[in-house]
Amino acid sequence: MKRLEGKNVLITGGSTGIGRATAIRFADEGANVAINYHSGEKEAEITLGEARQACSLAREKGCEGMLVQGDVSREEDVRRIFREVLDAWGRLDILINNAGIQTASPTHEMTADDYDRVLAVNLRGAFLCAREAVRHFLDRGGGGIILNNTSVHEIIPKPQYAPYAASKAGLGSLGRTLALEYAGEGIRVNTVAPGAIATPINKEWAEDPEKKALVEENIPMGRAGEVEEIAAVFAFLASDEAAYITGQTIYVDGGLTLYPGFRTPWSSGS
Repeated sequence: MKRLEGKNVLITGGSTGIGRATAIRFADEGANVAINYHSGEKEAEITLGEARQACSLAREKGCEGMLVQGDVSREEDVRRIFREVLDAWGRLDILINNAGIQTASPTHEMTADDYDRVLAVNLRGAFLCAREAVRHFLDRGGGGIILNNTSVHEIIPKPQYAPYAASKAGLGSLGRTLALEYAGEGIRVNTVAPGAIATPINKEWAEDPEKKALVEENIPMGRAGEVEEIAAVFAFLASDEAAYITGQTIYVDGGLTLYPGFRTPWSSGS
């Protein structure tokens, strides 16, 4: 039996990158997958098809899958997304807050609108979705699972990406707060913090051999991560194998948060 067989999961920003890999992995684990997307309906349809194919191999009867369009930063969209999923399936077991954007600019040149937009998607959107999920979990009883996708920049500063770093740090704190607040209701909340992963959001360096090599020089394991490696951690945290884990951030980063500049004892003197 697959670890997530029969579970209903909603993945925001699930059409590409880590979201896409997670949708396919959860389907392979036997889950019914609802894929939220903002734009890029074609990519979302391709992801849904691949998820269904993975699930048909995992379960004789296959799995259910659906697409739900919406901007998670908009409260009315989030309410509609949850309404569509619950109307179709009757219940939700797992929410994965994966939707995220970033904007690069020296902080002193950044507009307030650019700052607000990143926070609106990455942090406000996660809050709105988590709130709807918690309301549903409390109404139906029996607990539930919320998983957030942050970044190593939850704790590592990222110059010229101030709103991105702020949003990821905020999301990590939001996750820990929700975990403590609702642990007694059987609701588990955990966070996955990827390091340098070759995804569309990182295509500036991921598709440039020289830039990619520079990135990998700073990773103790010497390579960028794969989206499937992040999806595997999400699948574990959503499963009963992680039943006693809540309020944690799991860094999946090849050692990037180990202060790689200290690989040599330059600070210890002779």
